[in-house]
Amino acid sequence: MILLRLKNQTLGNIKSLSSLVFRRNSDHDRRRRVYEGNAPQVKEKKEHHGLLLCKSKGQHLLTNTRILDAIVRSSDLRPTDTVLEIGPGTGNLTMKLLEAAHNVVAVEIDKRMVEILRKRVSEHGFQDKLTIIEKDVLKTDFPEFDVVVANIPYNISSPLIAKLVYGSNTFRSATLLLQKEFSRRLLANPGDSDFNRLAVNVKLVADVKLVMDVSKREFVPPPKVDSSVVIIRPKEVKPDVDVDEWLAFTRTCFGNKNKTLGSMFRQKKKVMELLGLSARRNGSKTCGGHFVTDGKDKDSMLCLDTDASMFKERVIGILSSNGFEEKRPSKLS
Repeated sequence: MILLRLKNQTLGNIKSLSSLVFRRNSDHDRRRRVYEGNAPQVKEKKEHHGLLLCKSKGQHLLTNTRILDAIVRSSDLRPTDTVLEIGPGTGNLTMKLLEAAHNVVAVEIDKRMVEILRKRVSEHGFQDKLTIIEKDVLKTDFPEFDVVVANIPYNISSPLIAKLVYGSNTFRSATLLLQKEFSRRLLANPGDSDFNRLAVNVKLVADVKLVMDVSKREFVPPPKVDSSVVIIRPKEVKPDVDVDEWLAFTRTCFGNKNKTLGSMFRQKKKVMELLGLSARRNGSKTCGGHFVTDGKDKDSMLCLDTDASMFKERVIGILSSNGFEEKRPSKLS
């Protein structure tokens, strides 16, 4: 009887754990079901004007004043700072930021939220300190800012972080409220079971630190999972690499992170993809300096194929001479 009970408990734990596992980091935001799909829209509390919030759009408002204050404190704001806030909602965090900083630039696509936010800010006399951009945050150019502080919608976490750390804007830090499991993947180090391409790409150009975990009960409506606050600080000195080539390189490495680098770079298809990208980025010159097209005609394919064989031999030689041929991406910084 005891064994049967233990078995049932174990199976229950396995089922609950398996529902939180990512299939792949690169399509995490697209394929992961974070929230209950059949949950109805939840009416927000009275202090939020009875606004109907949509879980599928990541509309979960943090209401705990103590946690809001902790987020602002951890952001280490200065009176002269311009703060970029993404997804301000009805302004719970915005009001705290307006008190601590010189001004706030808030990016919000939901017109209902914007209307409430404008009214709330005006009632407190902060209207001159707030600029609202009513656009999709992934499709808009950011003005200059010093610090990012945001409760990021879960469904855009990966592309938004990539836009921040690899974008043209320089900033001191980004204090972000993220899904807990996503934050752990962002914080993962070489050798960790959940070490992944996102962590490698972000840590190439920035340092990431965990501030605290936040219970799902602190949100309205509550999401299905807990959250975490992390701080991302861009490095003062960044490696001199071509971003597109680097992202293509790590995509190759983490296609199967437990394979050795030697076995991955012996695949001609992978090598041709990288070589083709490099050729396009450098004026499309390969095959002894001759121009190649997009690789669709016979001559171009033959040219790329010849270069790929030579390129593959060179790559394997470099891996071997530096002791990396038998190394696995999951173990390397």
